[in-house]
Amino acid sequence: MLQETFFFSIFKAFFIAFGVIVGGSILGGFAAFMTNKPMLTETYELSANLRIWAIIAAIGGTFDTVYSLEKGLMDGDTKVLFKQFLFILSALWGAQVGFSLITWLTQGEIKG
Repeated sequence: MLQETFFFSIFKAFFIAFGVIVGGSILGGFAAFMTNKPMLTETYELSANLRIWAIIAAIGGTFDTVYSLEKGLMDGDTKVLFKQFLFILSALWGAQVGFSLITWLTQGEIKG
């Protein structure tokens, strides 16, 4: 089994968070359309509500990240701390870009 490089993991975290936001919002908007609810409003609201879940999915759950952060803080391993910070930052950025795309596509919060 090949070991993932650091930069591959950073890009993977970004695109997983981005995909959770965009995919979940679009499929949820389709479900809203099928149940006769306002599709654009539901799509926008789903993208806002899915952000934390996208970040958690992108970093692979919270326990590994918390353990790595604890190891970095308690053992003084700044390299591990910096890597975990970049993973979390990449996931945050992916979720924000996905949310911005959905906001742009739906023109913000549309009531009606």
